[in-house]
Parts: sequence; structure tokens; C-alpha cells
Amino acid sequence: MRLAAALIGLLLALPAAAQSVPPAGAPQAAVPGAAAFAGAQGWAAVTPGGRGGRIIRVTTLAADGPGSFKAAVEAKGPRIVVFEVGGVIDMGRTTLAITEPFLTIAGQTAPSPGITFIRGGIDVKTHDVIIRHIRIRPGVDGQARMSGWEVDALSTVGAYNVIVDHCTMTWALDENLSASGPRFTGATVEEWRQGTSHNITFSYNLLAEGLADASHPKGEHSKGSLIHDNATGILIWRNVYAHNVERSPLLKGGVQAAVVNNVIYDPAKRAIHYNLMALEWAGHDYVTGELSAVGNVMRGGPSTDAGLPFLMLGGDGDLRYYGKDNIAVDKHGQKLPMFGRYGETRAKLIEVKKPVVWPAGLPVLSARDVETHVLANAGARPWDRDDHDIRVLFFVAEGRGEIIDDEKRVGGYPVQAETRATFVEADWDLDTMEPRSGLYPGQKGPVQEKLSDRDKAMRQ
Repeated sequence: MRLAAALIGLLLALPAAAQSVPPAGAPQAAVPGAAAFAGAQGWAAVTPGGRGGRIIRVTTLAADGPGSFKAAVEAKGPRIVVFEVGGVIDMGRTTLAITEPFLTIAGQTAPSPGITFIRGGIDVKTHDVIIRHIRIRPGVDGQARMSGWEVDALSTVGAYNVIVDHCTMTWALDENLSASGPRFTGATVEEWRQGTSHNITFSYNLLAEGLADASHPKGEHSKGSLIHDNATGILIWRNVYAHNVERSPLLKGGVQAAVVNNVIYDPAKRAIHYNLMALEWAGHDYVTGELSAVGNVMRGGPSTDAGLPFLMLGGDGDLRYYGKDNIAVDKHGQKLPMFGRYGETRAKLIEVKKPVVWPAGLPVLSARDVETHVLANAGARPWDRDDHDIRVLFFVAEGRGEIIDDEKRVGGYPVQAETRATFVEADWDLDTMEPRSGLYPGQKGPVQEKLSDRDKAMRQ
């Protein structure tokens, strides 16, 4: 396998700025300038997460019990979850709910090969949470078609001040990564927005191979991200969406979001789309959605419908839209339309000349630079990728891959030996959870390519 040009030059995370370590106790205030970590962006960028709280060590790959990840996230009070074990955590076809706030999950601390969750998902139902460098691969797990197993890999549910950064979510039975919650909590639009997920950043994640004709009770359900009705302060920045039938992402009624510098590869039926459904808003006045889409790259692949537009409008609600420097091409590099519809309704696309939703200070790449940068940096532990992440990213770069129905189609759940290493607090900036040395566990250098034995022999 040759190293695709899109993956040359791994750009590791910037070194954390020197900061004093706050004393244990109450969480630090989310004040301007106190970024969650170097490079954090969006309306959630200053969440403290678990900063200033106690260190909780995950010491077992068991799904629950003493030393487990479940026990760590269910603990109360500000806390930083670190890992002294690496490998696979089997969730036994369950969803873990995170309900206690002020939490940092630092998957970057795990020894190689990092932490991968299988046969389950995670729901974040609280506030001020930072999740970085974990992999979640639910899978159909042998369940019958339309039998009811419909787990998301990771969702925020009525949550706020949440960052999901540099994670991998694949093989979900519903969405791979979503921001959700109730539509209509309270009596006003502002109360609706406060009652559902808001101030959420999804950055540098790999969201791929949502399972299509699998166990979801509605049938086909290969989905990237759902941003639910009235969610606001949503930033979707520098992620890879690959081999999802639709929802890359789907924005529902009244959403306010910025979708910037993402790579969307091989969407089948829809890429970015907006839909306020009258059947879901019965008795409520419609709210106009707002979307800024800047510097994204959409490339058709083997599964993509001919002529698929970059943005599609469905349903009955209007969308106020700012689009700039987006690229949409088919698998042969021919231009695709920027806009289309699925439904002949009164919904209007209201194009404006300035961003309608935009976080302060957001860095933006030219669309021509996006693919190289994002493929090199997205997903969990880009310095220490597992075989599935490497396969998906190389296939994106090479124009290969397809929509799948079962994880077995691409090799099945990872099998990894358990590894162990002591977490040493002095080696980490506990404010940002970046390594003081600049090197992460398992990092040997900026090498992207992993060679088979034959490839190694051929290159000696």
C-alpha cells in the first residue's frame, strides 16, 4: 500500500501552553481564554471539563466494577479519567449514560493501542464534558435485520458545554455521533434551545461506515450525525464523514450550526441536509434554521447517487444559509450541484452574504487544503491508529470503500492484546491533558503508513 498524498505529514496537536495546575476541588470557571485544550474551538471551547478535579485511573477492561471506565464516569465531582490499560472494552450491547458533570475523558493517556469500546454506545446527559481519543464501534453483533438494536455510537442528550474531539465512531446502528434532546422544553424558543443540546463541538472525529441494512427497527439506518431540532451553538469542524447513507450531517428544525472544513466522502443519498418536519412540529410555530457551511469538501464514491447535491432541503421549515468555498465533486472529479430538494414544499433556502452562525476566532482552511490536513489528523490517536481507522482513511484518499451492513464485511471487531502502563501525573499538563514531552503514549514519530510483512520485504 502506498502512502496516499492526502496522508503525508502528520500534524500532531500543538503543544499545550504553559499553565499552572489548579488545586483540586471545585471546577475552574469557564472564562474567556481558558481553553479546554490547545486548539479547542466553538461555543464549548472554554468548558473546564474535569479540570481541577481528582484523577481517576481506569485499570481494567471490564465493562463495570472497581477500576472500570463505567465506575470512573459515574463518580461524582470534577474528575479527569485516565487509562492505565489499553485494549477493547466490551459493553455487552448496552448504552452507558454519563450523567455527572465536570468530566474529562483523556483517551490519549492510554498505552498503545488505546481504548476501543465495542458492542455499545455512550450518551452524554450532562454538562461540561470533554471526550478525546477514544474509539467506539457498536456493530450489529449478529442481531437479526430490523430486530431493534439501534444504538448510537455517541450522542449528547440535552447536554451542553461538551467537546468531542479526535474520536472515532463507526458501525453505529443509528447515528455515529449526534447532538440530541427534547424539541420543546418550556414555552419559548429560547427555553427550547436551553432544554436541548447546546454549545457542542465535534472536531477532528472519524465518523464512518454507519451500518445500513442491519438491526434498526426502521430498516436502513446508516447515518453520520443528527443535530436535533432547536439545538444551537453547534460546531462541526474538521471531521471525516465516510460511507454513511445520509446525515453528514442532518440538521433538524430551528438548528443553529456551523459546518466547517469537513471531508464528506461517499454519501449515498444525502450529504448535508436540513429538515423541519411538520409531523414533528404539530402545534408549534416553525423556527427558521441557521447554517454556515464553509470550506467543506464533498466527494462522491462508489455508493453515491449520481448528481447528489452538497446541501439538500426537505420538510416545511426555512433555512437561513451562508455557504462559501465548498467543493462538491463526483467520484470522477466532476462538479456536483450545491443545492437540491427532497420534497416539494414551501420551505425556502434563504441565502445570505455573511455567516449567520459563527464562533469567534475559528481557524478556517481553504477547501483545497482540507482533505490533506483532515485525513492526516482526524480520528482517535492519529499518531497510533488502529487497522480499521487506517483502512477507512486510506480508502477515502484512494476513492475506495462502500456502504456496509455488517462489521464482518470489513473484518469485524478488533482483537487486541491488553496493555498496561502507569499514568504519571508529572508527565502531563493536567490543565489541558497534553503530554509535557510533546509525545503521546505509543507515538514513535510522524509515520502514517503501516506495512504488511510483504510490503516491508519489498521496501528493504
